Amino acid sequence: MLRMESDTFDLLDLQLLSALEVDGRASFSRIAAVLGVSDRTIARRYRRLCDEGGLRVVVLRDAVRLGQDQWMLRLRCAPDSATVIADALARRPDTHWIGLVSGGTEIACITRPRSPGDRDDLLLGKLPRTPSVVEVRALQLLHRFYGGPVGWLPKFRALSDEQIAALRPDLPEPGPARLEPGDAPLLAALERDGRATYPELQRATGRSESAVKRRLSALIASGAVYVDIEYDTGILGYPKSAILWITTAPGALDSVGRTLATHDEIVFASATAGPSHLVVTAVVRDTAALYAYLSGPLGRLDGVQHVETTPFLRRVKQLTYRPAR
Repeated sequence: MLRMESDTFDLLDLQLLSALEVDGRASFSRIAAVLGVSDRTIARRYRRLCDEGGLRVVVLRDAVRLGQDQWMLRLRCAPDSATVIADALARRPDTHWIGLVSGGTEIACITRPRSPGDRDDLLLGKLPRTPSVVEVRALQLLHRFYGGPVGWLPKFRALSDEQIAALRPDLPEPGPARLEPGDAPLLAALERDGRATYPELQRATGRSESAVKRRLSALIASGAVYVDIEYDTGILGYPKSAILWITTAPGALDSVGRTLATHDEIVFASATAGPSHLVVTAVVRDTAALYAYLSGPLGRLDGVQHVETTPFLRRVKQLTYRPAR
């Protein structure tokens, strides 16, 4: 079980983050009742997490449930150009988890093109024509073992099963996971602020509050979208992260992926096409902890044949784009 270590934030902050990961749109009063504190305390802690911990609540499309392609990009860049290219990629609405790795000359990025045309425009058009991009490796993600709607915070076990059950939203019976053209204004507003109020969503969409509430509940229940949070893992005592490109024995891919999903260090794991079979993101306290994980739980895992490790130097984008201040 993971343990929080912070001089600034405490268990209540971790519980609040965990509650928001269960239901990012839950009211402060509901969260306060479950955690046994006042509404004012939760509101104050929430504002501090936003200001000092990078907290942001957003609603995202689930590409897996919608049957949309996802790609992990590895871009090798000329010196002094990676930051500019990474910032340009971060401004695109179809990119997530962008970081500078490998001494700052490589960019790692997940892209979720919303149409074949968008995919071809990025992979076959813009990137190959960018002079400072020396090499493009695009690896299609084939199967998600961990990540997406399932966040990292449950591995801290900061909430009891009863608290989690009390926080889960009351949703209708799930229907098919699909989006309609009329959902665009609603999702655009929620991608900017996943806690936007129903009156705000009414103004953004031109629909009644009751219609907006029904449609959002239906979208979440179907799995077409989910409410997620982004935050700085360093506030919990885990500031270091790395991408692991793992090659497995052919018959061990699924078992290795499922086992990795249970490791405390893993925040994302997916099978991928390309020279490696799995791409994994690990979050750790420091470089010593990264070494301990590579040489211990990962190194002892049956079926793992080769691991390439690329530590993150800087996060450029998590789920959403934030212009530099």
